[in-house]
Amino acid sequence: MRVCIPTMDDRGRDAVLSAHFGSAPYFTVVDSDTGHLEVVRNHQAHHAPGSCEAVKGLASLEVHAVVCLGLGRRAHTGLIRAGIDVFVADGGAVRDAVDGLLAGRLVPLRAEEACGGGRHEHCG
Repeated sequence: MRVCIPTMDDRGRDAVLSAHFGSAPYFTVVDSDTGHLEVVRNHQAHHAPGSCEAVKGLASLEVHAVVCLGLGRRAHTGLIRAGIDVFVADGGAVRDAVDGLLAGRLVPLRAEEACGGGRHEHCG
């Protein structure tokens, strides 16, 4: 399974999770089957609230899941429509997020938990 984790830096498994999906400077993609890791710059990191197009950029990365600290409703809807599952992490680094997902400790992010209206009080 290919997992995308929005990160603040490009340090691979040691990268720190970004507080918010669409504003993350990088997407760290880990293939949980092979261990292969790829870091991709998020060219949509600087966007107006509600205008994130990062979901479109993930299509070429062929990810199956996103593990994040928070994201907007529009991004959540786009990911779910694209068949990409969304899980909530509780912080840490990429290695913690992947380990938590594989161990079944992470829960899916429900639509009503996504941020809305450009305000992100509970995101990260």
